[in-house]
Amino acid sequence: MGDINIPPNEQDALRRTDPEALRALIEQCLRDTRPYALRELPLHDCGLFVSVKRGAFERALEAYGKAKSEKKRAETLYDARSAGNTLLYAVQDMQRRMATEAEEGERFYIDDLITPPHSLGTHLSVRVSYRWRPSPAEAWIHGSITFLHDVDLRPDYTLPPPARKPSAAKLEQERRERLHSAWEHLKGQALFSVRDYFKDGCNGADIPDTFQVKPDPYSRGLNNHSAKFWLDRA
Repeated sequence: MGDINIPPNEQDALRRTDPEALRALIEQCLRDTRPYALRELPLHDCGLFVSVKRGAFERALEAYGKAKSEKKRAETLYDARSAGNTLLYAVQDMQRRMATEAEEGERFYIDDLITPPHSLGTHLSVRVSYRWRPSPAEAWIHGSITFLHDVDLRPDYTLPPPARKPSAAKLEQERRERLHSAWEHLKGQALFSVRDYFKDGCNGADIPDTFQVKPDPYSRGLNNHSAKFWLDRA
């Protein structure tokens, strides 16, 4: 799964999910105190964001069904109805995002299916490929930018030392985990940076071939501005 684009199968499920039908099914679930009515819509295929909200609604509905006292039933009904509304809003949010992606797709597309390398060192890189065009009437122009990042693996001396000295195997495992986490963070920063650049209507011809990201001076990691390559321009 990519980081910034809605996959085609999720787009198809979102198109087949009518918000008004969902609203009616949520009300039916509240009457039945069971979530079975939701099976009429492909909510499980609408992506993680919608699935999480559906799960929260089903748990709230279960609590409502188990409530005995009048006060508890009133409280759990309120919670279940709120969770149902949140599920409905999640679907609508994703449908609006899908419409925005389609509109922006007339001007640019960013390939977000980027796999990590087999082995990672402290010198990390992420290559983001894209296509863009000045207007929908013009031909596509393809390009890429490689983001570079030197990971600082020095210990954080502000933290207390471990009670026992870790083994060499444990240290190597921690090193691999930190590098993988840093690479994933770099990938996310790189993708969102290029996306935000195009969303702002900037010229794809001005994107550099490479960019050395700017670590946060305090945490030594990346912050929300680290990968914004256009901020360095005079």
